[in-house]
Amino acid sequence: MQNAMQKIGVVFVSRRNSLRSVLAEACLLHLSQRFSVRSCGRPGEIARAVHPAALGALGSASIPLPPIALRSWDEFTRSGAPRADLVITLDASIEPLQPRWPGQPDAALWPYPDVAAIDNAEEAAHAAIQTLFSLRRRLELLVNLPLHGLDRAAVRADVRDLAHLN
Repeated sequence: MQNAMQKIGVVFVSRRNSLRSVLAEACLLHLSQRFSVRSCGRPGEIARAVHPAALGALGSASIPLPPIALRSWDEFTRSGAPRADLVITLDASIEPLQPRWPGQPDAALWPYPDVAAIDNAEEAAHAAIQTLFSLRRRLELLVNLPLHGLDRAAVRADVRDLAHLN
């Protein structure tokens, strides 16, 4: 990836950048300082605010909300955009729609259901907590991977394999 002094750039992608990607960004920032973490969504579908179920899930886990500007992936394809080493897509339906990411970062699909589309607030809150719990398990393993000094194929395989955790 890069030398051990640089932070590893991670971008989490979901449709609206209001729930799944926010949970992932907040959780990884909470778990480790080794990463430069951002989240984004599909242009034209970005939410106006973080979903209430995401706020509730983070609050129940005592994980602070990241310093968010809900943003589209266009911000990461411009000249001078923050560098990404890993792009982790949390919504299978938008994976084929994504742009070419500058620098050809390694990519993985960790598909999660679209909790923000659930109309019942109580069901959405429960689903958001379950999503955060699952993301946290995967991210704890990611944090403990030896990401510096390995060949990119090994890192890519390890990050992709994390998608198969239950």
